[in-house]
Amino acid sequence: MVSFLIFLGIFLFMECVTWFTHKYVMHGFMWYFHSDHHQPKYAHTFERNDIFFVIFAIPSIVLFYFGAEQGMNYLFFIGLGITAYGFCYFMIHDVLIHQRFKWFKNSKNKYLIGLRKAHKVHHKHLGKHHGECFGMLFVPFKYYKI
Repeated sequence: MVSFLIFLGIFLFMECVTWFTHKYVMHGFMWYFHSDHHQPKYAHTFERNDIFFVIFAIPSIVLFYFGAEQGMNYLFFIGLGITAYGFCYFMIHDVLIHQRFKWFKNSKNKYLIGLRKAHKVHHKHLGKHHGECFGMLFVPFKYYKI
């Protein structure tokens, strides 16, 4: 039970980490890597912005390693929470919103439509400043209204 609570707590905490990182790191000193994500798309499979998947994966890998080495302790479940959030982020951001993979093109789910609306509002700003809606899984309720 404690392991599940650690996993769930870290998963939920990652939304806060994502919001902070997106607002102050990606739209801050690491804008160089994130900027191509805010520009009109070009014919490349990858963006510089994809480096953030690697950056977030490194702590998960390290936590999995040391958590498993020490008998599946709390470190393992912290890594699992980060990884699960990363998977959800990928499914929402890259699959649903940006359609990098054409899997869920016609969703009628109000929650998913709200996430797409909020992200479109975020992307209306092509520059580093004046952004809004930096979260991913939790966005203001006004975007859920149809």
